[in-house]
Amino acid sequence: MGKIIGIDLGTTNSCVAVFEGNEPVVITNSEGKRTTPSVVGFVEGGERKVGDPAKRQAITNPKKTVYSIKRFMGETYDQSRKEAERVPFTVVNEGGYPRVQIDDRKYTPQEISAMVLQKMKKTAEDYLGQEVTDAVITVPAYFSDSQRQATKEAGAIAGLNVRRIVNEPTAAALAYGVDKSNKDMKIAVFDLGGGTFDITIIKVDGKSIEVVVTGGDSTLGGKDWDAAIMQHLMEKWQEETGATENILSDNPDYIGIKQELALLSEKVKITLSAKEKMTVKFAPEGFEPLKRYEFTREKFNEITESLLARTIDLTKDTLNMAAQKEGVDEFKFDEIILVGGSTKMPQVAERIKRDLNVEAKPFDPD
Repeated sequence: MGKIIGIDLGTTNSCVAVFEGNEPVVITNSEGKRTTPSVVGFVEGGERKVGDPAKRQAITNPKKTVYSIKRFMGETYDQSRKEAERVPFTVVNEGGYPRVQIDDRKYTPQEISAMVLQKMKKTAEDYLGQEVTDAVITVPAYFSDSQRQATKEAGAIAGLNVRRIVNEPTAAALAYGVDKSNKDMKIAVFDLGGGTFDITIIKVDGKSIEVVVTGGDSTLGGKDWDAAIMQHLMEKWQEETGATENILSDNPDYIGIKQELALLSEKVKITLSAKEKMTVKFAPEGFEPLKRYEFTREKFNEITESLLARTIDLTKDTLNMAAQKEGVDEFKFDEIILVGGSTKMPQVAERIKRDLNVEAKPFDPD
């Protein structure tokens, strides 16, 4: 029997793992990285790029660089209309469902996701030296039946027999080792990724794991922190140069400029998660630059405070749901585990400590 791979098909990044003996191994891709951007780029001549090569062309080829496709999976056009307005590529309505328009071809979200899954499949096959046909794919715990079915369809298009769809918080709890603790526990899994947020309450009884309740927001994630930074930098640029955003939007290269600012904003978020301040320069071609702006972590925390507050409010709501389900006045948990790349922002653990009075445990399977 061939190997069964595990794939985390993320909004922003994806990764693939396999069991070697009794230990899970996260496989590095052809670029030597453990995670692959969930980005697909289309270039002239029908060539397709996936991952870092696609992400690198986002500025020069924004209308043919597709990302955050997970936010469209299993959704109607009306449900995804707001997201469609935010992305630079063209999303059209076909029969009430979103389709990505690239030249004269319309792609379903499942087809785009399948391209990312094919990259994961190839990564695993290169590592194992054999063909891979079976996979387990993780999804947010609150994913609807239609979103789960869409994920299975994407796997089938990619040539994978999807053996099981597993809730991401359950997968995180298993990787954390709660099934090996040999004791009863109540755990909150706080999962803040690039495009989604969910908070799941799990009960561990010996070696069995039960999801008590789950909550979250499928349109809240690290990309929203990026957007807040983008807005702040745009305001600083306007303040320094005296320009208006209309000047940019009337420029034929506006989409490319916005992509440049988006990538800069992501870099700011990552840097200020490790450092207290950084110097930012923004120089849109053909316009006066934002020369040297000292961006501090304090300012970063300030402009994204409302986003963080939403995660805490959703967590409290979910804990209240758990209490009602368990028939208690207050649901008390033993540990809170942080998963998802966006929980690496220090503000997350600090806010949880302040508002929930508990030390959050960052968990990185790497």
